[in-house]
Amino acid sequence: MFGATPTPTPTLERTRRSGPRRRSALPAPELPPRRELVRREVAADAARMRIAELVEAHGSPLLVLDTDRIATRLLALRRELPGVHLHFALGALPHPAAIRAVHAFGAGFDVASRGEITLLEREGVPLRHVVHVDPVKRVDDLTSAYLRGIRTFVVDARSEVAKFAGLPRDVAVLVRLAFPGGESGSGVSPEQAPALVAHCRRVGLRVAGFTFHLGDRQRDPAVWERAIRGSLALIRSLERRHGTRFEMLDLGGGLPLADDPAAAFHGVAARIRAALAGAPAHLRLVIAPGRFVAAPAMTLVARVVAGADRSDGRWLALDCEVHEFLPAMRHDDRRPVFAAEELGSQPLPDGATDRATRRLLTRHRVPTTLVGPANDRRDVVARDHPLPPLGVGDLVVSPGMGAYTIRATTGFDGSAVAPVVVAPR
Repeated sequence: MFGATPTPTPTLERTRRSGPRRRSALPAPELPPRRELVRREVAADAARMRIAELVEAHGSPLLVLDTDRIATRLLALRRELPGVHLHFALGALPHPAAIRAVHAFGAGFDVASRGEITLLEREGVPLRHVVHVDPVKRVDDLTSAYLRGIRTFVVDARSEVAKFAGLPRDVAVLVRLAFPGGESGSGVSPEQAPALVAHCRRVGLRVAGFTFHLGDRQRDPAVWERAIRGSLALIRSLERRHGTRFEMLDLGGGLPLADDPAAAFHGVAARIRAALAGAPAHLRLVIAPGRFVAAPAMTLVARVVAGADRSDGRWLALDCEVHEFLPAMRHDDRRPVFAAEELGSQPLPDGATDRATRRLLTRHRVPTTLVGPANDRRDVVARDHPLPPLGVGDLVVSPGMGAYTIRATTGFDGSAVAPVVVAPR
């Protein structure tokens, strides 16, 4: 109409000032619980390794060794720590198949016993570049290792230096260091190390470098960084003082196994890379994990041999001894144990329509105490572990059992320990 005030047409400028219309925020998708995520991975591994067929062929209890897991862990180390030479602490999984997998990958070995050296010899592994890391050795063990080809040893005290008196001059030692925050009890402090190095030089024993071991599953990246920077500072100081060059820094093991192993490892690896950035170019850098590589490589399968409802809940006795579980349980007290029937079901999707189904399945799990064949409170594997109702003859599966399990099995009342079977590839 004539004389009416026209309605202003929205301009681009006004649209920019007012901004786009806000959309209602969508709820974040619900993530499956950790147990369900692990269950899916274990179910896939069990199918790939054909665990059901292996148990049918070999019986139970059974330890299934998956060498692909070893290669996967070594590949992760190589990717995260380029330029660092990889060794495997053989004591964590002293098995011929593990040795072959590590050697085929191109990694080396750290050993601590005659038995480990014998295993390497049987598999044709050259021993000259193997490091003997046990700082406390008998003279006959030291002599035997030397005669079999090992040339690099670890010392942490003058009393150990004296044991090298009768060996030829081509032998060398790494001085083991100890740092605050580390869990290992052996080693000398960086302040004490110069005196030990000087003593080695006086008696004609060549010091090739240094090593440390921060203990199993060191979760604090700052401890790694302090240990590396402290070692490098010591190396630079002594090289200036003596006008020499050291050859090696062995970082030992202790990479973490935490609730989220991948995230924990990435964090530690980043700090290790940062600390090693200033390392002298002539220094051979070595890392020698054991548990980090070995733990995921083996799965334990056991059978329920008895069950009872007690005052504190459901108890199930398994046909494997508690010692076969304890090495892994000790370092991850939430180590999952699954009923074999859980691994045969289809993984649940993550959509909202399936959450009720997941909750329903959870309700069917009951807190269960798992024990070894002694079936008493001294033989407990796990307490209040969520499992479906199980009976005699049912199977349970526990992943991540590769580290130190073989060494710890002793057999209950003379019974045979769980045999190790290599998974088909």
